[in-house]
Amino acid sequence: MPIRFDEAALTWHLAGPGLSYVVGLQGGLPRQLHWGPAIPDEAVASLAVEWREAYSWDDRLHTGAELLGELGPQFATPSLQLRHPDGAKGFAWNYADHSIEGDHLAIHFTDRTLALTLHYRLWDTGVLDRWASLEAAAPVEPDAAASVESTRFDGAPSVATRLDAAPLVELTRFDSAAWTLPHWDDYRLSHLSGEWAAEWQLRRVPLPVGETAIGSRRGGTSHQANPWVALDDGTATETAGTVYSTNLAWSGSWRVLLRRSAQGRVSITGGAGHEGLRWTLRDGETWTTPVASGLFTPGGFGGASRAWHEHLRRHVMPTPEEDAPVLFNSWEAVFFDVAEEKQLPLVSLAARIGCEQFVVDDGWFGARVTDHAGLGDWSPNPDRFPKGLGPLIDAVHATGMKFGIWVEPEMCNPDSDLYRAHPDWVLHQAGRDRTELRQQLVLDYGRPEVAAWAFAWLDELLSGNDIDYLKWDHNRPWTEVGRPGHADPDRAWFEHVEAVYALKERLRAEHPNVRIEGCAGGGGRVDPGMLRHVDQVWTSDNTDAGDRVAIQYGFSQAYPTRAMDTWITDEPSGFNRRTTSLRFRFQVASAGVLAVGGNLTEWTEAELEEAAEHVAHYKRLRPVVQHGVQHRLGDPEASPVTGVQYVRGDQIAVLAFKTPWHCNRPLAPLRPEGIASDSRWLDEDTGDLHWGATLNVLGLPLRWAGADWDSAILRLRRVE
Repeated sequence: MPIRFDEAALTWHLAGPGLSYVVGLQGGLPRQLHWGPAIPDEAVASLAVEWREAYSWDDRLHTGAELLGELGPQFATPSLQLRHPDGAKGFAWNYADHSIEGDHLAIHFTDRTLALTLHYRLWDTGVLDRWASLEAAAPVEPDAAASVESTRFDGAPSVATRLDAAPLVELTRFDSAAWTLPHWDDYRLSHLSGEWAAEWQLRRVPLPVGETAIGSRRGGTSHQANPWVALDDGTATETAGTVYSTNLAWSGSWRVLLRRSAQGRVSITGGAGHEGLRWTLRDGETWTTPVASGLFTPGGFGGASRAWHEHLRRHVMPTPEEDAPVLFNSWEAVFFDVAEEKQLPLVSLAARIGCEQFVVDDGWFGARVTDHAGLGDWSPNPDRFPKGLGPLIDAVHATGMKFGIWVEPEMCNPDSDLYRAHPDWVLHQAGRDRTELRQQLVLDYGRPEVAAWAFAWLDELLSGNDIDYLKWDHNRPWTEVGRPGHADPDRAWFEHVEAVYALKERLRAEHPNVRIEGCAGGGGRVDPGMLRHVDQVWTSDNTDAGDRVAIQYGFSQAYPTRAMDTWITDEPSGFNRRTTSLRFRFQVASAGVLAVGGNLTEWTEAELEEAAEHVAHYKRLRPVVQHGVQHRLGDPEASPVTGVQYVRGDQIAVLAFKTPWHCNRPLAPLRPEGIASDSRWLDEDTGDLHWGATLNVLGLPLRWAGADWDSAILRLRRVE
């Protein structure tokens, strides 16, 4: 996207499709002067003057700064908090210069021995990436300097020269970006919250005056919150209205702070980490934040979602163009009772119903017969797999299916050979108990020897076996995070996540045909940072189809269907004891990346035949569902009839869901989105023809089954 610099006005204009982002210097501070509809270059210079006139004195102290520092009269929570060796706090902004390389703008500032750079990149999807880097570059005499090697926060090695006795700058907060919204009469916040087995619950609430904090202190993105937030003036709908949204590409602890001043101005700042952390910036070291992305859209919440989906598919996810295969996972069939002879019947049945990939879950390794032992000892259990994994893998491949396997590389049981040999490898603090959750502890990948061990056994597993797919799990939050004896123990919060990214990058480079699923006890680690390194993600451990309607609705606010694993499993489930039809379960799961997880050995012949029909039908839908443009039809919180419409070229797929309703009241029809009245559409399953005008007025011709929990699928193709 073009970037234009006005030297006289000291402004930078990033122009994209229908939008503009303008940053300028105001009193030496970088200020966001405009973020919204496109403006001509000729109007940019006047923004600085108009901005000063539009904002009150108090507003200027609180909003508009690209990265707020403590120095000077800044009373909002600063997003860069640091302490110099002499005790002085904050960063004094001294503009040095800037650089423009293609679509990348970098604006450089200095203070004492620090160099701060603000980075911007505007994509053709309308998404603006922002991040910042801080370098400590104390001058030293060449003959007094020692060459040392350090690791940058972005994972790249950095060789620095510094005096051994040189004082260090202390950091306590370094956010990726600060965003300022237009002045509206009111503001509404949309965000995603929940808990284990109830992730992705969409909340829309008025934004109060003061500070609203959303985040995770759990070491991962979390089930409880997600770093995506959206703001509107309270009038936006699914199809219309201005929406501003942001997301953070970080898979560890994080925070987003929204501030509404007494004057009515709103700013958003966010980044990695959480309050209470302290770490030092060594001379010659550069600390780079993760990317925070922002999006302005005039097309309502649906338009914002579609822009995020397009951006993540085109510019973030590694293999979005591939059709994700229909997989079978054997976990709910056998749980920890994993053995070759018990997997083989499932292999045959999975292939029979049309699955394309067979995944062995937890319990295949070490002493892992329950969740109490063996995690960390990554070799096949000799009693369960006496000849290793080879015979099972061969049997899977003989059916034409691919083979996948579950791993949890970042964890170990205390009852494991790994922990007995290396008890210091886990995150822990001196003099504190090591809290176990799910009988396991978290390994510290920030220790180079731990990350090297993890790559070694994963590389050996993939090199020694014809494995096509890794289900990478992460089942517990972090506690007692520390690194005894280390000068900067709080770096563990950051370095572990960077090491996980680097490990997955290296595995993908060494094994380019292996696909990786991201899982964290369900949907506990989903964000743009993780989506750069995995091919799809586990949405929730809750596979109950009735609950999944709302879970998948919330997921779609920020993330694309191609990333969303959707399982059909046996019912009643352990979550709410609900029983629904096989049809309903399959059709709800067909709105994502379909997978089967039930115990096929207990299914009747009729159920197996029906399952094969559903799988075959999904394969006909798959190109449109996984790669099409998504429109949400209705809100499951507001209506018993909702649906998801996918459009790809001249094809449309609609998956509709009906939840129980009361008093035999008539239900409103479900109407499509974006269909021209003069267009004609062929129902590919019945051969019926429909005018677009009829569909828009009367609704979609859905063929319900007449059940309490009901569903329907409609495939339409445009004809001349």
